[in-house]
Amino acid sequence: MSDHLEGVGALIYARSTNRYLFLLRTKSKHAGSWGIAGGKVEPNETIIQGLVREIREEVGMDFSAKKFIPLETFTSDNRKFVYYTFLVDCTNEFVPELNDEHRGYCWVEINDHPRP
Repeated sequence: MSDHLEGVGALIYARSTNRYLFLLRTKSKHAGSWGIAGGKVEPNETIIQGLVREIREEVGMDFSAKKFIPLETFTSDNRKFVYYTFLVDCTNEFVPELNDEHRGYCWVEINDHPRP
């Protein structure tokens, strides 16, 4: 068992439009803010397995056959939380099947990303 929590996030990019997917949160202390698909890695998962599961749960897409490009690793000051962010590319934009954690979405160019 690890002595820290791990989280993952997916910045999903559509090559055909050069736009990225952002989700509008409904739950947690971040309700009403925009973010990317992601969440906690379960104890029995690898980081990539957790990433694939979170994407499937939050947007309804199976990206298990994709390559994931590491963008950033955040480690909290006390080292008890580590968050891995990956770029996930797909050919075209899609309409996400949102779960109850989100109430909206948008595809935007990275410089136009929505603000909380």
